[in-house]
Amino acid sequence: MQEQLKMYEDKMNKSLEVLLGEFSTIRAGRANPHVLDKIRVDYYGTPTPIQQVGNISIPEARMMVIQPWEKSLLKSIEKAINMSDIGIHPTNDGNVIRLAFPELTEERRKDLAKEVKKKGEGAKVAVRNIRRDANETFKKMEKASEMSEDDLKLNVEKIQKLTDKMIEKIDAAVETKTKEIMTV
Repeated sequence: MQEQLKMYEDKMNKSLEVLLGEFSTIRAGRANPHVLDKIRVDYYGTPTPIQQVGNISIPEARMMVIQPWEKSLLKSIEKAINMSDIGIHPTNDGNVIRLAFPELTEERRKDLAKEVKKKGEGAKVAVRNIRRDANETFKKMEKASEMSEDDLKLNVEKIQKLTDKMIEKIDAAVETKTKEIMTV
């Protein structure tokens, strides 16, 4: 029984990890190399993450520099960034690519805060779905006489406490990311 509860807890933690991963790709006005995580560069016919074709550095708060291992990749990296949805236009000086992160407008900050809240709601729905699946499994086990009625109640309570704890963590993550975005 403990291993089943652990399995559901792992699934809920995975939902939280996915949410935090999505949050790391949302830019908050400061240079953050994670905004490039989803971008793939055509490297000899293979879509390759930018982090694997060059060195990424942040010399100042709103500037990111990408130094490719091979100069021939400059055009491919520039093209990949232009085709992505990060909303930053790269400048290519023949040696490196610079990304200047503009100051976010108030309207853009509010839009990003809404997006963060929406992603948080999606994670909460995922956690609640895991709770529902767990409760259904426990009820089936009780029906099949694999679990007593008292054990059923106990496990439903445990899964509810776990769900509440996860939703608190999600709310905290949403609040933290929203503060980060709204801070000028």
